Amino acid sequence: MGFILLYSLIVLLVVEISVVLMRATGLDYDIARFQVVSLLTGTGFTTRESELILGHPVRRRIGIFLILFGAFSLAVVISCISAILAPDLHLVQLTAAASALLVVFILVRLPFAGRFLSKRLSGTFRQSFQVHELSIREVLLLRENDAFVDVPLGEGSGLIGQTPDRLCGEFADLNVLLIRRGEVAIRDRRMRTPLEAGDVLYVYGDRGEIERRFAEELREKRKSEEDEKQAASPV
Repeated sequence: MGFILLYSLIVLLVVEISVVLMRATGLDYDIARFQVVSLLTGTGFTTRESELILGHPVRRRIGIFLILFGAFSLAVVISCISAILAPDLHLVQLTAAASALLVVFILVRLPFAGRFLSKRLSGTFRQSFQVHELSIREVLLLRENDAFVDVPLGEGSGLIGQTPDRLCGEFADLNVLLIRRGEVAIRDRRMRTPLEAGDVLYVYGDRGEIERRFAEELREKRKSEEDEKQAASPV
């Protein structure tokens, strides 16, 4: 029983120290605690908050430690149950480990230690932090009828010479996000830029409205894709 209590204390101290370190990187307390427990227990919650862990170098290292420590702890608990009646449970070593972690926990909870950790773990990495790129499906395709479509304009398109603001005016749920013209991506002036043959519009909105507005262009696109597939297929 003493072994179980001491090891439970070690696990609790690891959780609390990890929460303090996660908070020092800029995470809120509730998010830090939930993610620490999730990583330690290997429950695999894939919430949007998990992106906050993956996108930060220090949080990733803490997360790796917690995953490994959680797996090791499971093995220790299983072996403990099988040897619960053994006379030698290494209580002295476990007491020393628990005492050391308790000292570390007390130190990291001190105000000056919190300020030091926050400065070291968050300030340095704000400049090198890489924004994790979310997929289009995560951000844009939230409803069943949402669509993100590329619409190429051929030589015979009736949209040539028009501007996207006039094209989309009568459609409430239709947005041109980008015009690709060769190697150039037009974003800031896209709604007032007259369209040219060869342009590719990246359109987001309701699938039905997109198909109605760009019916001719999408028909030509499908025909071109079918011709390419037939040309690529073996005779």
